[in-house]
This record gives sequence, structure tokens and C-alpha cells, in this order.
Amino acid sequence: MDVVAFIVGVVVLVVGLAVSIALHEIGHLVPAKRFGVRVGQYMVGFGPTLWSRRRGETEYGVKAIPLGGYISMAGMYPPSPAARAADGGTVSGRAGGGFFATMVQDARAANDETLDGADDDRVFYRLPVYKRVIIMLGGPLMNLVFAVVLMTLVLSGIGVQTVTNTVASVSACVPAEAGQECQAGDPPSPAAAAGIQPGDVIVSVGGQEVSDFATAAALIQAAPGQSVPIVVDRDGQRLTLSVTPDSVTRQVVDQDGQRVENQVGVIGVTGTLDYVRQPIWSGPIAAVDNVGTVAGIIVQLPVKVYETAATLVTGAERDPNGPLSIVGAGAIAGEVAATDAPVVNRIAVILSLLASLNIALFVFNLLPLLPLDGGHIVVALWGGIRNWWARIRGRAEPAPIDATRLVPLTFVVVIALIAMTAVLIIADLVNPIPLFG
Repeated sequence: MDVVAFIVGVVVLVVGLAVSIALHEIGHLVPAKRFGVRVGQYMVGFGPTLWSRRRGETEYGVKAIPLGGYISMAGMYPPSPAARAADGGTVSGRAGGGFFATMVQDARAANDETLDGADDDRVFYRLPVYKRVIIMLGGPLMNLVFAVVLMTLVLSGIGVQTVTNTVASVSACVPAEAGQECQAGDPPSPAAAAGIQPGDVIVSVGGQEVSDFATAAALIQAAPGQSVPIVVDRDGQRLTLSVTPDSVTRQVVDQDGQRVENQVGVIGVTGTLDYVRQPIWSGPIAAVDNVGTVAGIIVQLPVKVYETAATLVTGAERDPNGPLSIVGAGAIAGEVAATDAPVVNRIAVILSLLASLNIALFVFNLLPLLPLDGGHIVVALWGGIRNWWARIRGRAEPAPIDATRLVPLTFVVVIALIAMTAVLIIADLVNPIPLFG
């Protein structure tokens, strides 16, 4: 393995992940500032700060561990009961005693520090529901947009490797069995006898136009022993050649997906492997399709992680379509970069991997659980429903939802995420998913 190429692949993925996180936080930052919310910090990564700079009221920075990020908005939650009492309100919703109650009180105290009575209108919780939803949706949507851009670069910029209708080679004969060598005295292949040459572009077969080799091959296979006119483009000139495919026994896939032996037509040509650029809308379509696939995996994530943990005990092979940690994704990027393949192939695979990671970030962050963006969206929508119901019944608008009460649930979710991440990291180190068989 080329160690340097492997390291380059890992670094490219880590940088791509950091860019994805930065874009995610920009998706929150821009609408928050547009709606007038005070943003104290915009940080990419966790841990010690490597670099930061303050511009206006916001500190922008990069931290050492590029596995997340955050923006610090004023008043993510309403003020605590104690703070409201200090402003002349009534004290209610006491957290009581115990470990989780202490967590609630600490969360309220930390939130209160972001509030500024002199500038109280510039806080998140006072925004209309739709603005809060837009801010929280902004991050995941940026990941989806980035995934669409990456998939479009792969499919429409680089293209999909396809066997084209340009002839790559013409066989001297057609062996009775696939894989056999031509022997002395074997008759020439139908393509050679008809004068087909490497570089010819097959335009039509039997009067039907073709745009790829698969279509041309299917028409030829369907006409064993029959004279078929084949039109080729040779250096800008169209030639019509009469070709009679040999009838040979080959394994084919029937309508039920089973491999059976059948008589098919063969003329003895191979197509040129090339990159075919797809329509510009292919990237968005592929990204949306991938969203469904990733959503299916994430819905089953606890089960999938349990199955992955079981492979650590049994030594069984992991599901190649199962979840990966960032360690596993980095290892795959490294292996791809170190393969003996054209550079463009490796770039396409790594870009596709980054696109999949961004789709995973999009779907995962929409889960309706705090501290994920989807949890904040649910809280905002529930608050809006409560306000609407109060207006319908002619009652005063209720106090904002005190989401700090959900801190214990948030704590459980975080612990579960840490545990699942640990299992996947260990599995990716001890029992990785093989990239090449």
C-alpha cells in the first residue's frame, strides 16, 4: 500500500468533513444574524482553540478536534424561573433536587448568562416560530446542498464510467466458450469479416439507434445467425456494414434474475470504457435517493450498532452497508487514495464518500431529539401549537417552553450517541469493513 497516498486520502476526508461542519454552522449563523439574534461564537471543532478572531460581537474560531461545531446564540431557551422572578415575574417550574435536577439548574444558569436585559429582543426564544425553524433547518440544509454539489461534480463534472458504443477492439475469432483463445483455423469473427475496426462508433444496429454498448450488445445478442445491418461512424463518415452474428451458448440472466444458458448472437467486439457525463439534474436525484437509503440506516441505527458490536464478539463479517464511524470512513478514503487506479477514479470515489457523509449529517441532525437540530425544531413547533391553541380558546399566550426541562433526556441521548460512536470506532479498528472483497 502506498502509505503517503493513504495519508493524503485520510487528510482529504478530514478536511472535507471540517468544511461540511463549517457549512453546517454557517447555515445556522447566517439566518440567525439576519433575524437579529446575538451570536457570541462561531466555532468549527471541539477542544482547545487553535485560532480565533472577533469581528463585531461574534468570535470566529477553529478548534483542535474537527468532529463537530457550534454557534452560541443568545437566549436559546427562555430565562430560568429565578431570572424571571428577578425581573418581577413569578417563580415556577422548580427543578427540585438530585443529579438530573442539578443538570437542569446548570443549563438554566448557562443560558441566563447569554441573556442581556438591555438587549432582550435579540434572543432566539423570542423569535417567531418560523424564524426559529429556519435557523435550525439552515444547518442540515447546508449539508444537503453541499451533498448535491458534490454529487453533481461526480456525475455531471467527472461522469460515470460506462462502456460506450465506440469499438475498443475486434476479436480475431469467436471462441465456442467464453475465455478461450483463438486457435489456428478458427473462422474470423463476424465483426472482423464485416470490416468493423477499433475506433468505429456504432450508430445503429438493425435500424435501431444506440447510444451505448449495452444497447448495441443486446440487439446483437437477440439476432443469432441473422444478417444485421450495423451503421458505424468512422472518422466522420457513416458506413453500413452487414454482419451475421455467430450463434453461441452463453450464460445470460433471465427475467427472474436467474443465470441460464441460452443461444445468443456474438460478433466479437468490445466497447471502450470511458466517463460519460450525466445530465445536470442527476446529482440532485442521486442525493435525494441517497437520503432515503441513509434514513433507513439511521432509523435502524441502534439495531445496526448492536449487530456491529456482535461481530466484535463472534468475529463475523460486518454488513458492508452498515454504519461507519469517522475512523472507518477515513480508512476507506485512505484505501481508495492508495489504490492503483486512475486519479480521476479515486477523486470521484472520495467525493462520493463526502457527499454520503453530508447526507448522513442532514438526516441525523433532523432526528427529533435534543441536542440535535430536529429537537430544537420540535420544541419551536410545539410552542407555536400551544400559542395557536391559546388564541383559539381566547386565552393569554402561555410562557415560552422551558426546554431546559429536557436536559435529562438530552443527557441520555448524548450518552447513547457516545456509546454507539465508541462501538463503531472500535469495530472500524478491530473488524473493519473490507473495501475490496
